[in-house]
Amino acid sequence: MPVGLSLSGVSRHFDGRGGRVAALSGVSLEVAPGAFTALIGPSGCGKSTLLRLAVGLDLPDAGRVSVGGLSPAEAARKGLTGIAFQDAALLPWRSVEDNIALPFDVLRRPHDAARIAELIALVGLTGFEKALPGELSGGMRQRVAIARALVNDPEMLFLDEPFGALDQILRRQMNVELQRIWMESRTTTLLVTHGIDEAIFLADRVVVMAARPGRIARVIDIPFPRPRRAELFGTPEFAALEAEIAGALDGH
Repeated sequence: MPVGLSLSGVSRHFDGRGGRVAALSGVSLEVAPGAFTALIGPSGCGKSTLLRLAVGLDLPDAGRVSVGGLSPAEAARKGLTGIAFQDAALLPWRSVEDNIALPFDVLRRPHDAARIAELIALVGLTGFEKALPGELSGGMRQRVAIARALVNDPEMLFLDEPFGALDQILRRQMNVELQRIWMESRTTTLLVTHGIDEAIFLADRVVVMAARPGRIARVIDIPFPRPRRAELFGTPEFAALEAEIAGALDGH
């Protein structure tokens, strides 16, 4: 069953040559169980810092972060969270199915062959089970990374610019695929992205961040019903929402 993410009054500072920098200041955010939330903002607004706090790779200076009532580190140890980055980071000597199985090895759990096969089918890679990463396209490697993040059936999924390195055409195709995967899994998802169109297409809510210090500027609900089709990108309603979010990013 999916869990929620909660940040309450979270601040994080870093010391640099120019002095103390507030990466995040007083950030509070609730991601509801089963929801798809997108986080967008300019470079340096603290998106990556927030994500690192949420997955347990860093600790806040103030405030509290919890995943399903647990600390992020504890949730990760229990296998409740999964993450996929912009770089698929596949092990080049392991096949598709063996890369997907990697979290089982890390958590010292036996491989669940049925779950691996189910995910290979879910991400559309049936027939490529034995292929090595060097034999796959960029989009296919990202599918493997997403399947790997889902293999332990996590209750919360974190996606950090998973399609940022792909060209526009392939990225939109992957947006459609990710929506399909999410609609089948209904895992609570937090996506960090620089793409306004990607955020609108995928998310239930778009959280707009502002920089210096990193904070939440606006939260915008997305009204489009699912499933959303690629044709949505070209509609006036979509364009209007893009303009609204662009204005929020510019501080208007």
